[in-house]
Amino acid sequence: MKIGHLLRLYEQGNNNFTDIALNGADLSRVTLISVNLMGSSLMGSNLCRGFFTKSNFSKAKLNWANLTFAKMNQAELVEADLTKANLSGAFMVQSVLVRAKMSGADLSHANLRSSDLRGANLCGANLQRVNLREANLQGVNFNWANLQEARLSSAILTDISCYHANFSGSFLKEVDLSGADLEGIDLSYTKLGDSKLVGTNLCEANLEGARLQNADLRGANLKGANLAQANLQGADLTGAILKDANLRDTDLTEVKGLKEKIQHNPVMREESTNVSFYTADLNIFQPSFAS
Repeated sequence: MKIGHLLRLYEQGNNNFTDIALNGADLSRVTLISVNLMGSSLMGSNLCRGFFTKSNFSKAKLNWANLTFAKMNQAELVEADLTKANLSGAFMVQSVLVRAKMSGADLSHANLRSSDLRGANLCGANLQRVNLREANLQGVNFNWANLQEARLSSAILTDISCYHANFSGSFLKEVDLSGADLEGIDLSYTKLGDSKLVGTNLCEANLEGARLQNADLRGANLKGANLAQANLQGADLTGAILKDANLRDTDLTEVKGLKEKIQHNPVMREESTNVSFYTADLNIFQPSFAS
């Protein structure tokens, strides 16, 4: 279908354009609100700065499409293929991207607040400074994804996969990552205050400078983790494994689960609230906390 013909039909009140082929089409700055493009092929198309509010792109092929700064709030993109698409700066608040394919896509600076991305594939995607606050990210594949300075506060993060993901500087307040496998990932300078990390695997994770005030880390595995200069005020480390962890200049004020051990061990006790521990000192925790 030609673009001109589609726009004329839309102006006449038609909004059903399922399964049409518009590969490589120029739809930049067009207005197509509440249209049904389900199953359509838009590979390599230019939808830059278009208005697609409440439109249906479910199962559409949008590989390599340009969706920069597009307005797609409350849009339906269930099982849409957005592999390597450019969605930088897109406005997608309350959109539905369940099981969407977005590996290698660029979602930097995009706004997906309160969106539903359950089961989406974001492997290798660029999510720098993306807004995913209050989004449902259950079962999302974040492997090798870049989430630097991403906003994820109050998001649902159960069953996520984030092998070699970069979360440095991200906002993760009040999230539940209990039982998650975060081994070796970069969480440096993240904001994790009031978050639940019960039984989380943080083995060799980089948490340098992280803000973990009042975080629940009961039973977490922090073996070999870097917690240098992190703020753990009021956190609960009951049963946590800290063998070989780096706690140099870490703030452990009012930390639960460690206070008594610190007070009764002269090697580990420090006069200031900023406690500096070394690898050899931490071995004392392992016998009593090992499962």
